[in-house]
Amino acid sequence: MAGTVRNKAAWIVFVFLAIGIGLYPLIYVFATDDFGLLLGKSKELLASNLWNIAFYGHISFGGLALLSGWSQFSKKLRSKRLNLHRNLGKIYVVSVLISGLCGVYLGFFATGGIVSSLGFVSLGIIWLFTTGMAYFAVKRKDMSLHQGMMIYSYAACFAAVTLRIWLPLLTLTLGEFLLAYKIVAWLCWVPNILFAHLWVRRKGLILV
Repeated sequence: MAGTVRNKAAWIVFVFLAIGIGLYPLIYVFATDDFGLLLGKSKELLASNLWNIAFYGHISFGGLALLSGWSQFSKKLRSKRLNLHRNLGKIYVVSVLISGLCGVYLGFFATGGIVSSLGFVSLGIIWLFTTGMAYFAVKRKDMSLHQGMMIYSYAACFAAVTLRIWLPLLTLTLGEFLLAYKIVAWLCWVPNILFAHLWVRRKGLILV
């Protein structure tokens, strides 16, 4: 009984965070001045049309991926509304493709130099790879591989949430934003992937 309550509570928190951060990019639409991550960028970078397209493409479709992706783990949705599950899955895959490619490009311009760049570029590549594997696995009707790779994919996607949890905590603890950002470029996703690995093993999914 206690385990069921904990699982339900964890699910509610998970969905709340996914939706909350999924809607976060709307702030950039309505903000009148440079806001959030834009504050640390140079005027030259902010004047680049290509960078701006990549930035808004990344946060917009990344938000859509967060909003659509959590539903893929709802057993009730899969069993009762399979077509909706599949359509939301398609939206997720397209969103990841656009946001992931934009994210890899943006990673080369990340605040904090090579350390941050390597972290975010690695995250983007892993997100694209695992999502692609999940998509092609379901096409082959390899549901074990599909489910396992979707866990990894959404763990990478959820870095958008964990980044916004870790960054203010580390900044306050270390007293320096730049150092905190370099650490978060890795901390926002590496533990997520490790958690996903444990989850995949616990479910007994075969990833071959």
